[in-house]
Amino acid sequence: MNFIIKLLVTAAVAFGLSRLLSGIHIDSYWTAIVFAFVLALVNVFVRPLLIILTIPLTLVTLGLFLFVITALMVLLASKLVEGIRIDGFWWALLFGLLLSIVSSLLFSGKNE
Repeated sequence: MNFIIKLLVTAAVAFGLSRLLSGIHIDSYWTAIVFAFVLALVNVFVRPLLIILTIPLTLVTLGLFLFVITALMVLLASKLVEGIRIDGFWWALLFGLLLSIVSSLLFSGKNE
């Protein structure tokens, strides 16, 4: 149940950010829900592999390369979901960072 709530809240945040950022286009809230689910799957299966493969680069950049990985995960999820368009890497980076920040602020309360 907790996963479903987090998924719906993440979808709402993504849909809201698409209305604020001119480079992010999400057709409907349903598309945002599918996008949030695909992004969760990508973050579970692909992101750890990329992090392991890029450890040297991440260490050299003092962790800043993780922002690039975040943008790549957003771009990959957007390519897998019909109805979402991201106008470029920098929009994906901004969207990924804002999505992470807002989601973590919303879920920073006690886990019950």
